[in-house]
Amino acid sequence: MAAFAGVAVALAQLPLFKETLRISPLIISVLIGMIYANTLRHKLNPTWVPGLAFSSKRILRLAIVFYAFRLTLADIYEAGATAFIYDLIIVSSVILLGVLIGRWLKMDRDTAILTASGSAICGAAAVLGTEPVLGASSEKTVIAVATVVLFGTLSMFLYPLVHATGWLGLTDHQMAIYTGGTLHEVAHVAGAGGAMGEAIASTATITKMIRVILLAPFLLILTSVLHRGGRGGATAQRKVSIPWFAIWFLIMICVNTLIAYLAEQQGINDLYNQVCGGIRWADDFGLCMAMAALGSDASFARFKRAGGKPFLLAGALYLWLTIGGYCLIRLIG
Repeated sequence: MAAFAGVAVALAQLPLFKETLRISPLIISVLIGMIYANTLRHKLNPTWVPGLAFSSKRILRLAIVFYAFRLTLADIYEAGATAFIYDLIIVSSVILLGVLIGRWLKMDRDTAILTASGSAICGAAAVLGTEPVLGASSEKTVIAVATVVLFGTLSMFLYPLVHATGWLGLTDHQMAIYTGGTLHEVAHVAGAGGAMGEAIASTATITKMIRVILLAPFLLILTSVLHRGGRGGATAQRKVSIPWFAIWFLIMICVNTLIAYLAEQQGINDLYNQVCGGIRWADDFGLCMAMAALGSDASFARFKRAGGKPFLLAGALYLWLTIGGYCLIRLIG
């Protein structure tokens, strides 16, 4: 998985992926894993299987914790109350709609929640964070990530085009919050925001990071809800487990905030930025390993068994994000 992650990180630096398509190394990793799953996976030495499980579980949780080094509490303050309220409404409504529409489509609970979390919060990273709380299979996780790739990439190209026409009638500040509050991946926000100008890109990214922060409260609430709705036996016992990585995620945000403040006071911001840059690179690499491991367990036969319902759900949530999100920013922006 380390080799797959290395290839993904290298490919993500190519102009085609970095500047034209704006595809994150996480997405490339899962695609590489899927190619492997449908070509050479049957030749995998059985002694290597525990390594896949280690990458998709242990490394994943550690990487989610260190994802916090992208954030500080100052990010929330800088974005202002409007961005925070907007994100809170968007995240809550998408999760709720995802569960309700999933039931209406008669989807299994895990796939519906994974798909909703990816649409609501921060794309593939949110799906990865939600997977261990649900105890979901890698097959369901990869399907949810696929919906993120499809609809997030569509918005990344669509938003700048529509904004350029002036049809939306939004100010730059409103468009920034709308972009950061409704696009799936951080990379999608960076791509769309960058195409609309530096001012929009900056506020859009901060707005997106607030959604990322909401991942931890979501996971804690999800754990509580699953525990109350548990049905006896081993399943209920599994659901009682607390997602400590989510709690550590919040703690590390506070730690990063404190370190950033001390670095500024001591005049060593350059050193702080270099260290954080190294941590973020290592964290991206760990997330890529986890995504590659998940992708390597996703054969096309499993996708066929899943059917089109996950994409119908993701499409419905996409319509709510784009249309409902637009109405909301006009109302409170």
